[in-house]
Amino acid sequence: MPYEAPTHTVERSLRATTGAKIIAGVDEVGRGAWAGPVTVCAAVTGLRRPPEGLTDSKLLTVKRRTALAVELEKWVTSYALGHASPEEIDDLGMTAALRLAAVRALEALPVRPDAVILDGKHDYLGTPWRVRTVIKGDRSCVAVAAASVIAKVRRDKMMAELGIDHADFGFAANAGYPSPVHRAALEERGPTPHHRLSWAYLDALPQWRHLKKVRSWADESVPEIEGQLGFDF
Repeated sequence: MPYEAPTHTVERSLRATTGAKIIAGVDEVGRGAWAGPVTVCAAVTGLRRPPEGLTDSKLLTVKRRTALAVELEKWVTSYALGHASPEEIDDLGMTAALRLAAVRALEALPVRPDAVILDGKHDYLGTPWRVRTVIKGDRSCVAVAAASVIAKVRRDKMMAELGIDHADFGFAANAGYPSPVHRAALEERGPTPHHRLSWAYLDALPQWRHLKKVRSWADESVPEIEGQLGFDF
């Protein structure tokens, strides 16, 4: 399917309006998964022409995405990854866990960026970071698209490795997201050490419901930016 290639329009706008010189594109993967970490990539690309075919990772085949990630890791000026574990997601909630992973990625860059382009409409970073949110930035902004591809390929590889000891769950194929294989394994075997135990899917598993974690805090003033999916047969 044809798509419009990402550009440096937002980066140029930030440079012109804020004086920012180093701008990082930030994207996440794993927010809606039932197992595994949430992973954030921060990528700095400058204004160079990107590799051919760069776009949102979800629009690419596995083969093309994997090859493009290898190319991007050499092409970008710099990049870094940050993760928040299932335990941190359970303890903090997804919004705070996303911020934790993003800050880890940004702080791991060799040079602190002057501004950040964040995919989506919610600024889960906040101060002291100078943030520009862009809906579907992973399709329209070069730096965010690069971060999208690198994050997806790296997390998929991580989930495949975690799944070696849990073959029935199919992590190599579903990356911890709900799938028929994943759901069936959960019903039969219960959650692995890599599952998020505060999530609603456990409500539909009577034999494993006792494992569900309830957060010790309840700050309803901080809404989650994505709902937790349960079983929906």
